[in-house]
Amino acid sequence: MPSYVALLRAVNVGGTGKLPMSALKAMCVAEGFEGVQTYIASGNVVFSVDRAEAQVKAALEERLNSFTGKPVGVILRTAKEMADILAANPFPGAPPQWTCVIFLNAPPPADTLDGIRRQKDEQLCLGKREIYVAYGEGMGRSKLKIPAGANGTARNINTVAKLAELAASR
Repeated sequence: MPSYVALLRAVNVGGTGKLPMSALKAMCVAEGFEGVQTYIASGNVVFSVDRAEAQVKAALEERLNSFTGKPVGVILRTAKEMADILAANPFPGAPPQWTCVIFLNAPPPADTLDGIRRQKDEQLCLGKREIYVAYGEGMGRSKLKIPAGANGTARNINTVAKLAELAASR
């Protein structure tokens, strides 16, 4: 049975999109997902279910929409994809708390790096359906704008590593 990591967009960040993780877990259980486990309150959930990715994404988005009254973006990765994303980190020497993966539903456009604005000391690299960013002096000081990442959701490498570990243990 495939294991998935669901990454919710704009949940419990900066006072927007309040969603208790207990409610997220309950939605997943009600949908028939097995071994459901949330990780930190920013909309991360790991589970197993014998369904195709598109079906899982649609079912979870529908439940979230019913619960919140508005669309909540869901980005899915399999356990293997999470492990591959972690292994492909092009900035292994950068501080993990300042290195992020922006998860997208589709491959980043070829001109993604050309569209970046206000770059200072940040380093960027494109992945399969991700954008990797190493924030030189830290994320709090950065003014970096990545238009291609606007519909994605970011997690730092520490979180990616933990989610990959949780998904692999299913």
